[in-house]
Amino acid sequence: MPAPVIEAHRRRIVIVGAAGRDFHNFNVVPRYPEGIPIVAEAELDALLATQHVDEVVFAYSDVSHAQVMHIASRALAGGADFALLGPRRTMLAARLPVIAVSAVRTGCGKSQTARYLSRRLRERGLRVAVLRHPMPYGDLARQAVQRFATRADLDAADCTIEEREEYEPHLALGSVVHAGIDTQRVLDAAAQDADLILWDGGNNDFPFIRPDLHIVLADALRPGQEATHHPGEAVLRMADVVVIAKSDAAPRADVTRVEAAVRRINPRARRLRGASPVTLDDPGAARGRRVLVVEDGPTTTHGGMAHGAGYAAALHAGAEIIDPRACAAPAIAPLYAQYPQLGPVLPAMGYSASERAALAATIEASRAELVVSGTPHDLAALLGLTLPVLRARYEFAEVESPGLWGEVDAFLRRARLAR
Repeated sequence: MPAPVIEAHRRRIVIVGAAGRDFHNFNVVPRYPEGIPIVAEAELDALLATQHVDEVVFAYSDVSHAQVMHIASRALAGGADFALLGPRRTMLAARLPVIAVSAVRTGCGKSQTARYLSRRLRERGLRVAVLRHPMPYGDLARQAVQRFATRADLDAADCTIEEREEYEPHLALGSVVHAGIDTQRVLDAAAQDADLILWDGGNNDFPFIRPDLHIVLADALRPGQEATHHPGEAVLRMADVVVIAKSDAAPRADVTRVEAAVRRINPRARRLRGASPVTLDDPGAARGRRVLVVEDGPTTTHGGMAHGAGYAAALHAGAEIIDPRACAAPAIAPLYAQYPQLGPVLPAMGYSASERAALAATIEASRAELVVSGTPHDLAALLGLTLPVLRARYEFAEVESPGLWGEVDAFLRRARLAR
Protein backbone atom coordinates (compact mmCIF):
# COMPACT_ATOMS: atom_id res chain seq x y z
CA MET A 1 0.00 0.00 0.00
CA PRO A 2 1.38 3.46 -0.85
CA ALA A 3 2.67 5.69 1.90
CA PRO A 4 0.26 8.46 2.92
CA VAL A 5 0.88 11.87 1.37
CA ILE A 6 1.42 14.52 4.01
CA GLU A 7 1.16 18.11 2.77
CA ALA A 8 4.09 20.20 3.98
CA HIS A 9 3.16 23.05 6.26
CA ARG A 10 3.31 26.39 4.52
CA ARG A 11 4.83 28.91 6.85
CA ARG A 12 2.85 32.10 7.40
CA ILE A 13 5.29 35.00 7.18
CA VAL A 14 5.17 38.73 7.86
CA ILE A 15 7.92 40.95 6.45
CA VAL A 16 8.50 44.20 8.35
CA GLY A 17 10.22 46.98 6.42
CA ALA A 18 9.89 50.40 4.85
CA ALA A 19 9.57 49.97 1.08
CA GLY A 20 13.04 48.85 0.07
CA ARG A 21 14.69 45.66 1.29
CA ASP A 22 11.29 44.24 2.27
CA PHE A 23 10.18 44.24 -1.38
CA HIS A 24 13.53 42.84 -2.51
CA ASN A 25 13.41 40.04 0.05
CA PHE A 26 9.86 39.23 -1.02
CA ASN A 27 10.95 39.02 -4.66
CA VAL A 28 13.97 36.78 -4.11
CA VAL A 29 12.20 34.39 -1.73
CA PRO A 30 8.87 34.20 -3.59
CA ARG A 31 5.68 32.37 -2.82
CA TYR A 32 2.94 34.69 -4.06
CA PRO A 33 3.65 36.17 -7.54
CA GLU A 34 0.56 38.36 -7.31
CA GLY A 35 1.76 40.03 -4.11
CA ILE A 36 0.43 40.28 -0.58
CA PRO A 37 -1.29 43.05 1.43
CA ILE A 38 0.74 45.91 2.86
CA VAL A 39 -0.31 47.20 6.28
CA ALA A 40 1.10 49.57 8.88
CA GLU A 41 3.63 48.20 11.36
CA ALA A 42 1.26 49.22 14.15
CA GLU A 43 -0.85 46.20 13.13
CA LEU A 44 1.96 43.69 13.73
CA ASP A 45 0.76 42.55 17.14
CA ALA A 46 -2.79 42.06 15.85
CA LEU A 47 -1.52 40.08 12.86
CA LEU A 48 0.49 37.83 15.18
CA ALA A 49 -2.58 37.23 17.32
CA THR A 50 -5.14 36.62 14.55
CA GLN A 51 -3.23 35.24 11.55
CA HIS A 52 -1.19 32.49 13.25
CA VAL A 53 2.06 33.94 11.93
CA ASP A 54 4.99 31.50 11.93
CA GLU A 55 7.81 33.93 11.21
CA VAL A 56 8.56 37.66 11.19
CA VAL A 57 11.28 38.66 8.74
CA PHE A 58 13.02 41.93 9.61
CA ALA A 59 13.87 44.16 6.62
CA TYR A 60 14.36 47.68 8.00
CA SER A 61 17.70 49.46 7.66
CA ASP A 62 19.51 52.06 9.77
CA VAL A 63 17.85 51.14 13.04
CA SER A 64 19.61 50.66 16.34
CA HIS A 65 20.44 47.17 17.46
CA ALA A 66 18.07 47.71 20.38
CA GLN A 67 15.20 48.56 18.03
CA VAL A 68 15.82 45.36 16.05
CA MET A 69 15.39 43.37 19.22
CA HIS A 70 12.26 45.25 20.25
CA ILE A 71 10.65 44.06 17.01
CA ALA A 72 12.05 40.59 17.69
CA SER A 73 10.52 40.61 21.16
CA ARG A 74 7.09 41.45 19.72
CA ALA A 75 7.44 38.58 17.25
CA LEU A 76 8.49 36.09 19.94
CA ALA A 77 5.75 37.22 22.31
CA GLY A 78 3.26 36.57 19.51
CA GLY A 79 4.59 33.03 19.13
CA ALA A 80 6.50 33.58 15.88
CA ASP A 81 10.10 33.01 14.88
CA PHE A 82 12.22 36.08 14.10
CA ALA A 83 14.54 36.09 11.09
CA LEU A 84 17.03 38.22 9.16
CA LEU A 85 17.69 37.23 5.54
CA GLY A 86 21.39 37.45 4.79
CA PRO A 87 23.54 38.34 1.78
CA ARG A 88 24.02 34.77 0.51
CA ARG A 89 20.26 34.33 0.23
CA THR A 90 19.32 37.77 -1.08
CA MET A 91 22.20 39.11 -3.19
CA LEU A 92 21.73 38.69 -6.94
CA ALA A 93 24.61 37.65 -9.19
CA ALA A 94 25.54 39.96 -12.07
CA ARG A 95 27.26 38.92 -15.28
CA LEU A 96 29.28 42.15 -15.12
CA PRO A 97 31.78 43.31 -12.48
CA VAL A 98 30.07 45.14 -9.60
CA ILE A 99 31.40 47.97 -7.44
CA ALA A 100 29.13 48.69 -4.46
CA VAL A 101 29.09 51.75 -2.20
CA SER A 102 27.54 51.27 1.25
CA ALA A 103 27.80 52.95 4.67
CA VAL A 104 27.50 52.30 8.39
CA ARG A 105 24.83 55.05 8.76
CA THR A 106 22.57 57.11 6.54
CA GLY A 107 24.21 60.36 5.48
CA CYS A 108 27.86 59.26 5.41
CA GLY A 109 28.26 60.41 1.81
CA LYS A 110 27.53 57.31 -0.29
CA SER A 111 25.97 59.15 -3.19
CA GLN A 112 28.70 61.74 -3.60
CA THR A 113 31.24 58.91 -3.47
CA ALA A 114 29.29 56.96 -6.10
CA ARG A 115 29.13 60.09 -8.28
CA TYR A 116 32.88 60.55 -7.96
CA LEU A 117 33.50 56.96 -9.00
CA SER A 118 31.00 57.14 -11.85
CA ARG A 119 32.73 60.22 -13.28
CA ARG A 120 36.20 58.73 -12.97
CA LEU A 121 35.08 55.44 -14.51
CA ARG A 122 33.47 57.18 -17.47
CA GLU A 123 36.62 59.24 -17.94
CA ARG A 124 38.40 55.91 -18.37
CA GLY A 125 36.06 55.12 -21.25
CA LEU A 126 33.94 52.61 -19.34
CA ARG A 127 30.18 52.34 -19.71
CA VAL A 128 28.77 52.54 -16.20
CA ALA A 129 25.28 51.47 -15.13
CA VAL A 130 24.33 53.18 -11.86
CA LEU A 131 21.89 51.07 -9.85
CA ARG A 132 20.22 52.85 -6.97
CA HIS A 133 18.71 51.21 -3.91
CA PRO A 134 14.93 51.54 -4.50
CA MET A 135 12.70 54.03 -2.68
CA PRO A 136 9.17 53.12 -3.85
CA TYR A 137 6.37 55.21 -2.35
CA GLY A 138 3.86 55.44 -5.19
CA ASP A 139 2.47 53.16 -7.87
CA LEU A 140 4.44 49.97 -7.27
CA ALA A 141 3.55 48.46 -10.64
CA ARG A 142 5.03 51.49 -12.41
CA GLN A 143 8.08 51.36 -10.14
CA ALA A 144 9.06 47.78 -10.93
CA VAL A 145 11.74 48.83 -13.44
CA GLN A 146 12.79 52.47 -13.79
CA ARG A 147 15.35 54.29 -15.93
CA PHE A 148 16.17 57.96 -15.39
CA ALA A 149 18.26 59.96 -17.86
CA THR A 150 16.72 63.45 -17.56
CA ARG A 151 14.78 65.53 -15.05
CA ALA A 152 11.76 65.04 -17.30
CA ASP A 153 11.99 61.33 -16.47
CA LEU A 154 11.82 62.20 -12.76
CA ASP A 155 8.75 64.38 -13.36
CA ALA A 156 7.05 61.65 -15.39
CA ALA A 157 7.62 59.17 -12.57
CA ASP A 158 6.35 61.66 -9.96
CA CYS A 159 9.50 61.09 -7.92
CA THR A 160 9.52 62.10 -4.28
CA ILE A 161 12.00 64.60 -2.88
CA GLU A 162 13.97 61.73 -1.36
CA GLU A 163 14.29 60.11 -4.78
CA ARG A 164 15.25 63.38 -6.45
CA GLU A 165 17.96 63.97 -3.84
CA GLU A 166 19.60 60.75 -4.97
CA TYR A 167 18.89 60.76 -8.71
CA GLU A 168 19.30 64.39 -9.81
CA PRO A 169 23.03 64.76 -9.03
CA HIS A 170 23.81 61.62 -11.04
CA LEU A 171 21.80 62.95 -13.98
CA ALA A 172 23.61 66.30 -13.79
CA LEU A 173 26.87 64.43 -14.39
CA GLY A 174 25.46 62.66 -17.42
CA SER A 175 24.90 59.28 -15.75
CA VAL A 176 21.81 57.18 -16.26
CA VAL A 177 20.21 55.85 -13.07
CA HIS A 178 18.43 52.50 -12.93
CA ALA A 179 16.07 51.72 -10.05
CA GLY A 180 12.92 49.83 -9.19
CA ILE A 181 11.54 47.18 -6.87
CA ASP A 182 12.15 44.21 -9.19
CA THR A 183 15.93 44.18 -8.80
CA GLN A 184 16.56 41.25 -11.14
CA ARG A 185 14.74 42.94 -14.01
CA VAL A 186 16.45 46.26 -13.20
CA LEU A 187 19.83 44.53 -13.25
CA ASP A 188 19.08 42.77 -16.54
CA ALA A 189 18.03 46.03 -18.19
CA ALA A 190 20.99 48.02 -16.86
CA ALA A 191 23.55 45.42 -17.91
CA GLN A 192 22.54 45.43 -21.57
CA ASP A 193 24.83 48.32 -22.55
CA ALA A 194 27.33 48.59 -19.68
CA ASP A 195 30.83 47.39 -18.82
CA LEU A 196 30.25 47.36 -15.07
CA ILE A 197 27.62 47.96 -12.42
CA LEU A 198 27.94 50.69 -9.78
CA TRP A 199 25.61 50.05 -6.83
CA ASP A 200 24.67 53.26 -4.99
CA GLY A 201 23.32 51.96 -1.69
CA GLY A 202 20.49 53.27 0.44
CA ASN A 203 20.55 54.00 4.16
CA ASN A 204 23.12 51.60 5.67
CA ASP A 205 21.86 48.51 3.88
CA PHE A 206 24.05 45.87 2.28
CA PRO A 207 23.85 45.61 -1.53
CA PHE A 208 21.13 43.74 -3.38
CA ILE A 209 23.75 42.79 -6.01
CA ARG A 210 26.79 40.68 -5.06
CA PRO A 211 29.77 43.09 -5.19
CA ASP A 212 33.22 42.31 -6.51
CA LEU A 213 34.54 45.42 -4.75
CA HIS A 214 32.63 46.60 -1.68
CA ILE A 215 33.38 50.16 -0.53
CA VAL A 216 31.92 51.17 2.84
CA LEU A 217 31.87 54.64 4.39
CA ALA A 218 32.19 55.40 8.11
CA ASP A 219 31.44 58.93 9.30
CA ALA A 220 34.15 60.88 11.12
CA LEU A 221 31.43 63.27 12.35
CA ARG A 222 29.68 60.40 14.16
CA PRO A 223 32.44 58.58 16.03
CA GLY A 224 31.25 55.62 18.07
CA GLN A 225 28.45 54.70 15.65
CA GLU A 226 30.42 52.19 13.62
CA ALA A 227 28.69 49.22 15.29
CA THR A 228 25.52 50.65 16.83
CA HIS A 229 23.02 50.24 13.98
CA HIS A 230 21.67 47.46 11.79
CA PRO A 231 22.71 46.45 9.22
CA GLY A 232 25.55 49.00 9.26
CA GLU A 233 27.75 46.89 11.52
CA ALA A 234 27.32 43.89 9.20
CA VAL A 235 28.12 46.10 6.21
CA LEU A 236 31.31 47.30 7.89
CA ARG A 237 32.36 43.74 8.63
CA MET A 238 31.77 42.83 4.95
CA ALA A 239 33.78 45.72 3.49
CA ASP A 240 36.79 45.37 1.21
CA VAL A 241 37.63 49.09 1.50
CA VAL A 242 36.54 51.44 4.30
CA VAL A 243 36.58 55.18 3.72
CA ILE A 244 36.65 57.43 6.81
CA ALA A 245 34.38 60.07 5.31
CA LYS A 246 34.28 63.78 6.18
CA SER A 247 37.76 63.55 7.68
CA ASP A 248 38.29 67.16 6.59
CA ALA A 249 35.41 68.38 8.76
CA ALA A 250 35.93 66.33 11.93
CA PRO A 251 38.39 66.84 14.79
CA ARG A 252 41.57 64.82 14.33
CA ALA A 253 40.85 62.84 17.50
CA ASP A 254 37.48 61.73 16.13
CA VAL A 255 39.01 60.63 12.83
CA THR A 256 41.55 58.56 14.76
CA ARG A 257 38.81 57.10 16.94
CA VAL A 258 36.80 55.97 13.91
CA GLU A 259 39.89 54.51 12.27
CA ALA A 260 40.64 52.51 15.41
CA ALA A 261 37.07 51.18 15.54
CA VAL A 262 37.18 50.17 11.89
CA ARG A 263 40.50 48.40 12.41
CA ARG A 264 39.08 46.50 15.38
CA ILE A 265 35.83 45.49 13.65
CA ASN A 266 37.24 44.64 10.22
CA PRO A 267 41.02 44.29 10.35
CA ARG A 268 41.26 42.84 6.83
CA ALA A 269 39.68 45.86 5.10
CA ARG A 270 41.86 48.51 3.50
CA ARG A 271 41.34 51.83 5.29
CA LEU A 272 41.69 55.33 3.92
CA ARG A 273 40.42 58.84 4.54
CA GLY A 274 38.11 60.89 2.34
CA ALA A 275 36.90 64.49 2.40
CA SER A 276 33.51 66.09 1.73
CA PRO A 277 34.21 69.76 0.95
CA VAL A 278 31.11 71.97 0.96
CA THR A 279 30.74 74.95 -1.37
CA LEU A 280 28.04 77.60 -1.42
CA ASP A 281 27.09 78.98 -4.82
CA ASP A 282 27.59 82.59 -3.67
CA PRO A 283 28.90 82.79 -0.08
CA GLY A 284 28.82 86.59 -0.03
CA ALA A 285 25.07 86.57 -0.66
CA ALA A 286 24.41 84.89 2.71
CA ARG A 287 26.65 87.06 4.90
CA GLY A 288 24.65 88.93 7.55
CA ARG A 289 21.27 87.87 6.13
CA ARG A 290 18.41 85.98 7.75
CA VAL A 291 18.66 82.49 6.30
CA LEU A 292 16.46 79.41 6.46
CA VAL A 293 18.46 76.19 5.98
CA VAL A 294 16.84 73.22 4.24
CA GLU A 295 18.73 69.96 4.65
CA ASP A 296 18.78 66.53 3.05
CA GLY A 297 15.83 64.67 4.59
CA PRO A 298 17.15 61.17 5.36
CA THR A 299 20.43 62.46 6.82
CA THR A 300 18.70 64.64 9.39
CA THR A 301 15.82 62.31 10.25
CA HIS A 302 16.60 58.60 10.57
CA GLY A 303 20.28 59.36 9.91
CA GLY A 304 20.32 61.05 13.33
CA MET A 305 22.22 64.20 12.33
CA ALA A 306 21.28 67.55 13.88
CA HIS A 307 22.11 69.33 10.62
CA GLY A 308 24.01 68.80 7.40
CA ALA A 309 25.99 70.58 4.69
CA GLY A 310 23.56 73.49 4.34
CA TYR A 311 23.88 74.54 7.97
CA ALA A 312 27.67 74.26 7.89
CA ALA A 313 27.85 76.34 4.70
CA ALA A 314 25.47 79.03 5.99
CA LEU A 315 27.28 79.29 9.31
CA HIS A 316 30.65 79.57 7.59
CA ALA A 317 29.27 82.28 5.31
CA GLY A 318 28.23 84.42 8.29
CA ALA A 319 24.46 84.03 7.92
CA GLU A 320 21.89 84.54 10.69
CA ILE A 321 20.15 81.16 10.79
CA ILE A 322 16.41 81.05 11.46
CA ASP A 323 14.88 78.22 13.49
CA PRO A 324 11.97 76.93 11.35
CA ARG A 325 10.00 75.47 14.25
CA ALA A 326 8.06 78.70 14.75
CA CYS A 327 6.81 78.74 11.15
CA ALA A 328 6.44 75.01 10.54
CA ALA A 329 3.24 74.00 8.75
CA PRO A 330 1.01 71.49 10.60
CA ALA A 331 2.31 68.62 8.46
CA ILE A 332 5.94 69.57 9.19
CA ALA A 333 5.81 70.42 12.92
CA PRO A 334 5.57 66.78 14.16
CA LEU A 335 8.99 66.04 12.63
CA TYR A 336 10.68 67.99 15.42
CA ALA A 337 9.06 65.82 18.08
CA GLN A 338 9.74 62.62 16.14
CA TYR A 339 13.41 63.55 15.61
CA PRO A 340 14.43 65.55 18.69
CA GLN A 341 18.08 65.72 17.60
CA LEU A 342 17.17 68.19 14.82
CA GLY A 343 18.87 71.56 15.02
CA PRO A 344 17.57 74.83 13.53
CA VAL A 345 17.10 73.31 10.08
CA LEU A 346 14.19 72.16 7.92
CA PRO A 347 14.39 68.55 6.60
CA ALA A 348 13.41 68.32 2.94
CA MET A 349 10.48 65.93 3.39
CA GLY A 350 8.08 65.45 0.50
CA TYR A 351 6.69 62.01 -0.25
CA SER A 352 3.46 63.46 -1.69
CA ALA A 353 2.16 66.64 -3.28
CA SER A 354 0.59 67.70 0.01
CA GLU A 355 3.87 67.22 1.91
CA ARG A 356 5.75 69.22 -0.72
CA ALA A 357 3.13 71.96 -0.38
CA ALA A 358 3.64 71.96 3.41
CA LEU A 359 7.40 72.23 2.92
CA ALA A 360 6.96 75.18 0.57
CA ALA A 361 4.50 76.86 2.95
CA THR A 362 6.96 76.53 5.85
CA ILE A 363 9.72 78.10 3.79
CA GLU A 364 7.57 80.99 2.58
CA ALA A 365 6.27 81.68 6.11
CA SER A 366 9.77 81.91 7.59
CA ARG A 367 10.31 85.57 6.70
CA ALA A 368 13.81 84.64 5.66
CA GLU A 369 15.72 86.77 3.23
CA LEU A 370 17.34 83.75 1.69
CA VAL A 371 17.13 79.95 1.66
CA VAL A 372 20.29 77.85 1.81
CA SER A 373 19.54 74.41 0.41
CA GLY A 374 21.73 71.52 1.51
CA THR A 375 19.58 69.00 -0.33
CA PRO A 376 21.24 67.62 -3.49
CA HIS A 377 18.25 68.28 -5.78
CA ASP A 378 16.99 71.58 -7.21
CA LEU A 379 14.60 72.59 -4.45
CA ALA A 380 13.67 75.95 -5.98
CA ALA A 381 12.64 74.41 -9.30
CA LEU A 382 10.57 71.69 -7.67
CA LEU A 383 8.68 73.89 -5.19
CA GLY A 384 8.43 77.10 -7.22
CA LEU A 385 9.65 79.23 -4.31
CA THR A 386 9.48 83.02 -4.34
CA LEU A 387 12.46 83.32 -1.98
CA PRO A 388 15.96 83.23 -3.50
CA VAL A 389 17.76 79.90 -2.96
CA LEU A 390 21.50 79.33 -2.59
CA ARG A 391 22.62 75.75 -3.03
CA ALA A 392 25.23 74.16 -0.78
CA ARG A 393 27.04 71.50 -2.78
CA TYR A 394 29.28 68.74 -1.48
CA GLU A 395 31.38 66.20 -3.31
CA PHE A 396 33.84 63.47 -2.47
CA ALA A 397 37.51 64.49 -2.49
CA GLU A 398 40.64 62.42 -2.08
CA VAL A 399 42.97 63.27 0.81
CA GLU A 400 45.43 60.42 0.40
CA SER A 401 47.45 58.98 -2.46
CA PRO A 402 46.65 56.70 -4.18
CA GLY A 403 43.41 56.97 -2.18
CA LEU A 404 40.04 55.54 -3.14
CA TRP A 405 40.64 55.81 -6.86
CA GLY A 406 43.86 53.85 -6.40
CA GLU A 407 41.85 50.98 -4.91
CA VAL A 408 39.33 51.14 -7.75
CA ASP A 409 42.05 51.37 -10.38
CA ALA A 410 43.68 48.23 -8.97
CA PHE A 411 40.30 46.49 -9.09
CA LEU A 412 39.84 47.47 -12.75
CA ARG A 413 43.17 45.90 -13.60
CA ARG A 414 42.22 42.69 -11.78
CA ALA A 415 38.88 42.68 -13.64
CA ARG A 416 40.64 43.39 -16.94
CA LEU A 417 38.69 46.60 -17.38
CA ALA A 418 41.61 49.02 -17.25
CA ARG A 419 41.69 51.28 -20.29
